[in-house]
Amino acid sequence: MERVLEEVRPTVEPLPILYSIPHAGRNYPEDFRSSLPMEILRRAEDAYVDLLLENAPDQGVTLLKALFPRAYLDVNRDEDDLDPELFAPGTIAEPGPKSRLGIGLLRRVVTPEYPIYDRLLTLDEIEGRIESYYVPYHTALAKHLSRLKITEGRVLLIDWHSMKSVGNAATPDGEGSKRADFVIGDYHGRSCDPALSAVVADFLGNKGYHAAINDPYSGGALLQRYAHPSKGVYGLQIEINRALYMDESSLTLLAGFEKLKADLAGLISFFSAWISETMLSDEV
Repeated sequence: MERVLEEVRPTVEPLPILYSIPHAGRNYPEDFRSSLPMEILRRAEDAYVDLLLENAPDQGVTLLKALFPRAYLDVNRDEDDLDPELFAPGTIAEPGPKSRLGIGLLRRVVTPEYPIYDRLLTLDEIEGRIESYYVPYHTALAKHLSRLKITEGRVLLIDWHSMKSVGNAATPDGEGSKRADFVIGDYHGRSCDPALSAVVADFLGNKGYHAAINDPYSGGALLQRYAHPSKGVYGLQIEINRALYMDESSLTLLAGFEKLKADLAGLISFFSAWISETMLSDEV
């Protein structure tokens, strides 16, 4: 079986920072059998976020990324967030919160006008995808958080995503809503101190970007499940506007890609300093 995830350890002294990239995978399993052409299907990807952050291990960050596409299975969903419309009548009783919009554990649409399948799925497909893709990613994420926390006492999880530049009918902000350059999610203060989100927004502002906080995205299942400051695990979800670095239709990289990549590298020293200060303040 092909590899489903990649775990990259730091090449220098490790920092207590884990980068999660769950939606940039572009290895499409043979049993996917979508009815869409690949150029449409790939629009569901958080394309190239892994390339934007590929140098993070050279600065001490542990990096975990899914190699499979989120259109096939979305690890940033609860395991029971299933869509009855994808299965024979009576198979699934009620849709989960994201499945109501067609973007649950097994995605029904890329965007509302592009359904992914022209067939029904089976329970065997659900179970196989969960066992082979969902479980390994969550197991690896939990393992690295535990390892870094044991070593350092604290760990910072950054869950990285990209977003369309304009909202649609399946997104919280609705059809046609123009978005900031970045959206920083802290689950409304539950995954970390809101002061961290504010300072990250200031950091990005000083680089010439506009950053929003918790609007329209405050954090998905990964952040909600794993980030618990009372247990020494802090977390942010960071969404990057795709128009900053690529053509959203063709997925062609733009000239702004390299500048954005360099600016994101600057965040690592910032995160490292913040978590060091957090540990020191707890010791006082």
